[in-house]
Amino acid sequence: MTGTRIELEAGWLLSQKPYRETSELLEVLTPTYGRIGLIARGQRGPKARQRGVTALFRPLLLSWLDRGELGTLTAVEAAGPGIELVGERLFHGWYLNELLLKLLARHDPHPAIHRDYGVALDRLTGDAATAEAALRIFEKRLLEQLGYGLPLDQPLDAAGHYRYLASEGFRPCAEGTRGALAGASLIALRNESVLDRRSLDDCRHLLRMALEPHAPRASLRTPQLLRDMRAFAAARLVQPKD
Repeated sequence: MTGTRIELEAGWLLSQKPYRETSELLEVLTPTYGRIGLIARGQRGPKARQRGVTALFRPLLLSWLDRGELGTLTAVEAAGPGIELVGERLFHGWYLNELLLKLLARHDPHPAIHRDYGVALDRLTGDAATAEAALRIFEKRLLEQLGYGLPLDQPLDAAGHYRYLASEGFRPCAEGTRGALAGASLIALRNESVLDRRSLDDCRHLLRMALEPHAPRASLRTPQLLRDMRAFAAARLVQPKD
């Protein structure tokens, strides 16, 4: 078996799928090698020793044999406790993973994205505003790292309102204009201090527009799953009692 051996590289599991009879195909995010695909042989077999270790939202140390497009996992161990995400926070974590799978090419290292991902997961365990802000800040940083950053360094008036045009940046507009974003919200995003309801809403709309050319909303499954879950929960609340 030829190839380069990689030993004890930090990584986060982004997805795992069945592969052939007893193996799995893993997509992982590493700081040095970027997003990589690994075949975990025997991962679903009756004697699989690593089945419980390779889990989402748990920092890992991975060893593999690099053989081109897909490597072969040789060892994996936990590098720390997993991050406990429950309820809607679990959907948020899945959304981060889906974004990375859509936007990152294999073998294109971005150490800052690996770091920012871990920070975002940790912040998802905070209160609702902190968790939502973590999503927006991660989206902003991800776009910056991939060369699609928003022009938030242009002069902005906290009391003003702006429309975002991909070809022109932020242009002043009247407060009631369709798609108007508060200058204070844009400054909060620039300073990564997004916490109040207005800035969270504005930043969600803005980043949705900025991500659309690269990860179309219709192609992402997690937001729709979250909407379906919310609709199901709301329907159960209004059902008449026997």
